[in-house]
Amino acid sequence: MKIVVLAGGRSTERNVSLSSGVKITNALRSKGHEVALVDLFLGKEIADSQIDSLFTTESESEDLSSISDEVLTDEKINALRPGTSKALFGPNVLKICQQADIVYLGLHGEDGENGKVQAVLDLFEIRYTGSDTLASGLAMNKKFSKEIFQQNQIPTAKYIVATAADIAVSDIPFDFPVVVKPANGGSSVGTHIVRHPDQLTDALSDALRFDDEVLIEEYIQGREFSVAIIDDQVLPPVEIVVTSGWYDFEHKFQDNDVTHFITPPQITATVQEQMQSLTKRTFTALGMQNYGRIDFLVADDKAYVMEANSLPGMTPRSLIPREAAVVGISYEDLCEKIVQSKLRLYEQKKK
Repeated sequence: MKIVVLAGGRSTERNVSLSSGVKITNALRSKGHEVALVDLFLGKEIADSQIDSLFTTESESEDLSSISDEVLTDEKINALRPGTSKALFGPNVLKICQQADIVYLGLHGEDGENGKVQAVLDLFEIRYTGSDTLASGLAMNKKFSKEIFQQNQIPTAKYIVATAADIAVSDIPFDFPVVVKPANGGSSVGTHIVRHPDQLTDALSDALRFDDEVLIEEYIQGREFSVAIIDDQVLPPVEIVVTSGWYDFEHKFQDNDVTHFITPPQITATVQEQMQSLTKRTFTALGMQNYGRIDFLVADDKAYVMEANSLPGMTPRSLIPREAAVVGISYEDLCEKIVQSKLRLYEQKKK
């Protein structure tokens, strides 16, 4: 099979995406597929006659699998591409994708998970992994997904939406500490735990660098879990334990000894079943398909859905490969399973 792995792009999670893309590419090549790794934003300056040569089974260098903790700005990303065009799709990206049987979306962050790329691929009748345009946008936008959670009686943290940094503390209908995060974003970029009212303005100002809307969310002191779903198979919960600080960008993607991922033997069967049931309900409520990951906080034996991830990270430190490994699914088999699952969904739509 000929597969394009789209990675990179222009989001703040560009480096995370490149790491995922290299790992996915090598996994699929190890399965015998001819794979082209393509940076969505940079594209390829290549003649039409050379496109086929991009598809190969040879291993990719994994130099890009390490992730810098630098938060990339638009200016830094724009400087990577020569010329004046800063369009999301780089040179020849669509032409290359049209030569593939399916595109594996290794993208992360706003431009990649918010449905824009999916919409373009739909218009060109290019098949791709993950959820469709609408579900991707809903899952990415925390304000809209929160509204859907509430409409479907899915327990989640209380919240309000802010569009400026000077919101009055009295307008927040719950106590400190609170969590401040961009409405659109991921990997905890721009996210802050605000423990005192005098820290709120600075946290809002930082979060507003990444989006025009910001969520101020009730802080739930509890245990943090992640539950993945692949092709309707809900995987066992994996607990995230951070011995210092909280599960921020650095803890998610940097090599360190303060974060541990474990299969949680200490949770009751009732709580585990609660999370797995809520994973299915959340997946369905948002219209997601193929695969994804739902993040939870558990307090007093009650699970709260924090957010849904339509394109979970596939880096060496990401959660979904670890969750799959618990049930005996290797990284290579996981990538293959995601591709085959989405192809089946496309075939079912034809009937």
